[in-house]
Amino acid sequence: MTRHGLYKDIDGKKSRLYTVWEDMKYRCFNKNNKRFFRYGGRGISICDDWLEYLPFHNWAINNGYKSNLTIDRIENDGNYEPDNCRWATSKQQANNRCDNVNIEFKGQVMTRQEWSEKLGFKHHVLKNRLNRGWSIERALTTPKMKYRDT
Repeated sequence: MTRHGLYKDIDGKKSRLYTVWEDMKYRCFNKNNKRFFRYGGRGISICDDWLEYLPFHNWAINNGYKSNLTIDRIENDGNYEPDNCRWATSKQQANNRCDNVNIEFKGQVMTRQEWSEKLGFKHHVLKNRLNRGWSIERALTTPKMKYRDT
């Protein structure tokens, strides 16, 4: 922890980046972690280089790390490794979850949330339409109705 001198921030507290690294390891390797089933329990691991903090730190700094971003695996079923990770906003992270519903329409694939935002609907409007058996085309092209679609 102390060999590299990067454990603490300027104010003497554990750095956020160090905490991101620790949390990543706990999710993948600690069976007692409440989110283990979504990570290590599904076979998600961490590349050998990143088992040490300094290589992870250097990758993060050279690849856009900012304190308002989170580490995101590009391929959700892939491991934590340089070619499969990026720094993302919470919104980007939410659109990359394995339980998202992806919808393809006119050759474009987006999550249900992304389609809702693009069309100016609240998320539940599109969800309800699809749950009621509407076709994708009808659900995406019918204008929002003031009272019946809420």
